[in-house]
Amino acid sequence: MNIGAHISASGGVQNAPINAAHYGAECYQFFSRSPQGGPAPVLTPQIIKEFKKNNKEHNLKNFYIHAPYYINLASSQNKIYYSSISVLREELTRGTKLGAKGMMFHIGSAKDLGQTEAIKKVIRAIKEITKDYQGSCQPLLEISAGAGLIIGNNFQEIAEIIKEVESRKPARNASASEAGGSSVVGRLGVCFDTAHAFESGYDLRDGKAVQKTFSQFHKLIGLKRLKVIHANDSKTDLSSHSDRHEHLGYGKIGLAGFSAIIKYFKAKKIPLDFIMETPTDKGVLKDIKLLKKLRDTL
Repeated sequence: MNIGAHISASGGVQNAPINAAHYGAECYQFFSRSPQGGPAPVLTPQIIKEFKKNNKEHNLKNFYIHAPYYINLASSQNKIYYSSISVLREELTRGTKLGAKGMMFHIGSAKDLGQTEAIKKVIRAIKEITKDYQGSCQPLLEISAGAGLIIGNNFQEIAEIIKEVESRKPARNASASEAGGSSVVGRLGVCFDTAHAFESGYDLRDGKAVQKTFSQFHKLIGLKRLKVIHANDSKTDLSSHSDRHEHLGYGKIGLAGFSAIIKYFKAKKIPLDFIMETPTDKGVLKDIKLLKKLRDTL
């Protein structure tokens, strides 16, 4: 169980491992390109070499790329839709060159097409992104908070997308309850954001709630799919559908919830990476120390 944070790669990706070490991170994620748009910086052989050297010097083996925010695999606008496909495939390739374990991405919004058609389009997009992909950087679907018809705010949708993407004969008529994610593990993984899940209606405030939520996750998706926990407290209430992160213990999930999450995965002996995306640099330092303390004492 490694603990870290989202880290700035300002000045070049080669700086991300140095910045991660400053925070005392044991794992980290970063943007390999601007999250707001524009062409991706070229990863020259020298930059890749320096990036890997800096990771080795600071004993950082588990790191991830976060895809840009503008991705929408359900857009009705072809320019956005096909650009999203292209960028995600490119980021997987960049992640493989850098040695990243995975690339987490927000799936998109159904506001243009409605939920049913949007999910069909998402499935086609992810099939295209992963077509003939042989890289080592794993695509990770991120649980969303559900605001504004965002796709992926419930386990049933994530399970259905994974099932259909990995199906040899795609057919979107199987019920979500038949997804059976725990029996077959393919190329797609999941990034579980605690704030997003809580804001989407999955309670995480105590041991009983954590057990219930991850039992549901396992039944529909499978715990073997789970690779990263975005450890964020929530500024807003259960089922608020607002994407508002807070520092650990200062939000609506609370320290009891994060203690229960740590206990749950320690008992399961599942090797997860916990990555903070909390609001301030000073707060992130405290959050990392706090989560390490919970891990080492519980």
